[in-house]
Amino acid sequence: MYSPPTGSPDPIFSGPRRSNWVRLRTLILLRWIAIGGQILAVLVAELALGLVLPNGLVAIAIAAAITTNVAATMIYPENQRVSERGLVCVLVFDMVQLSSLLMVTGGLNNPFASLILAQVAISAAVLGLRATLGVCAVALCLTSVNLFVYLPLSGEAGQTMSLDPMFRVGFWAAIVTGVVFQASYARRVTLEMTAMADALSATQMALAREQKLTDLGGVVAAAAHELGTPLATIALVSGEMLDETEEGSDLRNDARLIRDQAERCRVILHSMGRAGKQDQHMRQAPLSSILEEAAAPHGARGIALLYDLAAAPGELAEEPVILRRPEIIHGIRNLIQNAVDFAETTVWIEARWTAARINLRIADDGPGYPVDLLPFLGDPFTRPRRRAVTQQRKNYEGMGLGLFIAKTLLERSGAEITFANGHDHATTRPDAPRIGALVALDWPRAGLERPGGGRHALGENTPTRT
Repeated sequence: MYSPPTGSPDPIFSGPRRSNWVRLRTLILLRWIAIGGQILAVLVAELALGLVLPNGLVAIAIAAAITTNVAATMIYPENQRVSERGLVCVLVFDMVQLSSLLMVTGGLNNPFASLILAQVAISAAVLGLRATLGVCAVALCLTSVNLFVYLPLSGEAGQTMSLDPMFRVGFWAAIVTGVVFQASYARRVTLEMTAMADALSATQMALAREQKLTDLGGVVAAAAHELGTPLATIALVSGEMLDETEEGSDLRNDARLIRDQAERCRVILHSMGRAGKQDQHMRQAPLSSILEEAAAPHGARGIALLYDLAAAPGELAEEPVILRRPEIIHGIRNLIQNAVDFAETTVWIEARWTAARINLRIADDGPGYPVDLLPFLGDPFTRPRRRAVTQQRKNYEGMGLGLFIAKTLLERSGAEITFANGHDHATTRPDAPRIGALVALDWPRAGLERPGGGRHALGENTPTRT
């Protein structure tokens, strides 16, 4: 048993899109900074260090970058964003320009050759795998060319400024290693950040949906509760009018119409809600009702849901009445669905409470969590981890978002969550299997109960926020 109900990612989270995060104006600004650095380096090399450079070739290399920058500034609007192909072209051009400048200023004898790693880092952060590999291949080829093809640096006295061949090869190896490491490191970190951002977006959507469902249920219950008495009075009076009027008279027909319409209103109130007031009784419920509401969608899936709710030894037996917070209901529902998805026959839902804490355990008799993935439970899966889960469970395409959403929402309510492969949790049926997945939750009771706690007057119903 591993993953949650949300097996496949929403279409909004699929497809390449990270490259479109980058504005062309940002790349133009970065290139101006690079051009300024190149001009400054050339001036320092000639004026301060006394090096003799081929100024014509250097000027051509720098002018190429300036020309393309000016053209991009004049042609494209301020908010232009770069496609993946366009970004690859920009990065490759910058590497070729830098490599050309290095080629006429000593090749790998020039310490600024390591600046080619900047383009590699950008590609790994915003491009797809294939495009990143292409950029890295270009970087490795250009670095290798600069190892053999270059104009040597010379001083004012005509002496050649060059590294020992062994050091030059070592510098080449360091750049090659840097390209591989930089690309791998940056891509790994970016994938983790992207997965987390997508999962947080999914969490927000799930919470918003659950909030709407909860509010809708409150509106329906409040409308039925508050309009029940007037509709009953109308039905009673219309019934008395029917008894006191002659058959076929207009007054009797009107009374029958009033009664029928009152009954129709009662049926409508039971099937849908209208904006009105929230019933304060719907804002809180006993713990058992909250658990049954969360498990209701999975009660008819062929898996037995066994409840075991009791006060801890030595504590008051009165069941806690907690707030019907949507994040609690949706989070518990995801955990129960996960248990039902992988259970053989039974899922146990156990709760214990004290004056200060409420503990909940959801366990099943399925195969349990993969041991090697236990440390990662509650995190959205990266691709390698998803492949590992897919290999263990055929036809599974999950991303781990269900457990992530449940963990995020429940921790938001103050819960401490523990995932484990437990045993001895079959308290209701001692003869049932005692192995499987186990989720334990622990809340401070004050965080779940209505401010002031206890059973007391709730006050008047409040207007629904729209």
